[in-house]
Amino acid sequence: MEKGWIIPCNGKTPKVGENCWIAPNATLVGDFECGSECSFWFNAVVRGDVNSIRFGNRVNVQDGAVIHCTYEKTKTIIGNNVSIGHNALVHGCTVEDNVLIGMGAIVMDNCYIEEGSIIAAGAVLTEGTHVKAGSLYAGVPAKFRKEVDERLREGEIERIARNYVKYSGWFK
Repeated sequence: MEKGWIIPCNGKTPKVGENCWIAPNATLVGDFECGSECSFWFNAVVRGDVNSIRFGNRVNVQDGAVIHCTYEKTKTIIGNNVSIGHNALVHGCTVEDNVLIGMGAIVMDNCYIEEGSIIAAGAVLTEGTHVKAGSLYAGVPAKFRKEVDERLREGEIERIARNYVKYSGWFK
């Protein structure tokens, strides 16, 4: 495992699962735990300084993405097989398994994204938005656009998550 900046805060140190990769300039802070085969790309930040952040397995946090939460209000929980695109902001929300959050998307506090969904590039999920399973949301503010069919599920959600496990292997 490559070590980026792993920084304790308020007596808590990030816990990283097996076979993960952390870019040299990625930053993991405080009350954060993840499962196995996760990857944290260049300039990614996961800040568990004000509340807890938990990831499942095979989560990729791409370049420049920020994962945070709100002090004494919202935690961030990310399931398995989740891709968080370049420069996305994911804040104080819950994301179930097999989700793709597109490049530059913003997911605000108290959002809940159910399994098998896609949040399009540049979308803004306003506070408290509930995304039903298998939905594609896009726009500003983001709204339901269509159901995620098998082509999108395999061709985007699963392909990207699988590829990021492969890409991280190039750096190990």
